[in-house]
Amino acid sequence: MRSYLLAVLLITAVVLTGCTPSQQTSSVQPVFGTTNPTPDQNSKARITRYGSVIELLPEKEQQYRKLHADVCPDVLIAIKKANIQNYNIFLAEIGGKKYLFSYMEYTGIDPAKDFASIGDDPTTRDKWWPITDACQKKLPDTPKGEQWKSLGMLMSIP
Repeated sequence: MRSYLLAVLLITAVVLTGCTPSQQTSSVQPVFGTTNPTPDQNSKARITRYGSVIELLPEKEQQYRKLHADVCPDVLIAIKKANIQNYNIFLAEIGGKKYLFSYMEYTGIDPAKDFASIGDDPTTRDKWWPITDACQKKLPDTPKGEQWKSLGMLMSIP
């Protein structure tokens, strides 16, 4: 069964500290240093960062903009209760297509539990996600059960 939580909040997104070998799309390996901590270093940090990308259907752009100009209060509450802060979605046109890039910070200690709690919210699960998902097109190689494609972090300056 498709997990809507993955679709919107990057439930199984890679922590933005670099791609794991199974997620790499080329032979290029992550390089870790002072501005790109290792996954182990990031797991000990107070904030875990997530990023993802998805295509926005051009005919749905206006609807998507309107939805996100005034997000349903129940959805916002569910996100905050899940220890998510600084959640942003950016829009860019690349090669004639529109793409959404999301970024969020997680401050809890059990992301699986916290992210799953968002899917327990009936407004988010039954109303918000079906509308927003219909505005999007999955990118190739997006893992089964996910909507957004995870991004690997290349640099972080806290």
